[in-house]
Amino acid sequence: MQPNAKTCCISKKKMGKRIRKLKKQRLHSEGNDTLFFSLLAIIAIGVILWRSFDSKVPFWSFVALFGTIYLVVLNFFRCPIRYLDVEDTTKLVVAPADGHVVVVEEVDEDRYFHDRRIMVSIFMSLFNVHANWFPVDGKVTTVRHFNGNYHKAWLPKASEENEHADIIIETPEGVPILCRQIAGAVARRIVTYAKEGEDCEIDDHLGFIKFGSRVDVYLPLGTEICVKMGQNTTGDQTIIAKLQ
Repeated sequence: MQPNAKTCCISKKKMGKRIRKLKKQRLHSEGNDTLFFSLLAIIAIGVILWRSFDSKVPFWSFVALFGTIYLVVLNFFRCPIRYLDVEDTTKLVVAPADGHVVVVEEVDEDRYFHDRRIMVSIFMSLFNVHANWFPVDGKVTTVRHFNGNYHKAWLPKASEENEHADIIIETPEGVPILCRQIAGAVARRIVTYAKEGEDCEIDDHLGFIKFGSRVDVYLPLGTEICVKMGQNTTGDQTIIAKLQ
């Protein structure tokens, strides 16, 4: 049976969307050394196994295992080009990371604000993009890094006890928002691009966390929360809240 014109048209549209999506994919510079030297090591060991054994089982077993691991790491360091398709971003709060929501609750924030805040936490697994975006437009007023433990990132105590970086952004309306990058059980490096005194916008990169982690956003009481527990988020695309 010959495909009709409508089916061909739909197929071409789907293919076009895939191609456009691929063109928007790039690798984060934070992964350059890891990816390059890992690939060299895999190639070198592969050559040794190929030449050292008459049977090629060790070679193909190695390629299958470490090739898969390398692809997972490659996926982890993806840094897609994204722009929020909203004309007016006033009072909008977007997801600072890919992942899923693990906390939406009122908490006491005693380090900076000394009041009650709504905390929205997004957990990033090893399979998520780990680039971070600014959640709001505004000006960076505070950037601080704290050493700490490496509890599993989804645990409540991880927010305070794990290694983390705090970034406070004051919106054009004068509302301070705290965004906290948190290292997890696997993560061992937090990279923060935010600088005190600099203006920032939604769509700008805030930083990067290597290998499994979490990002918390502390919002004023009365903020309209637009996500729920367990919901998947896309960094710089999912609107998680609207400020009053």
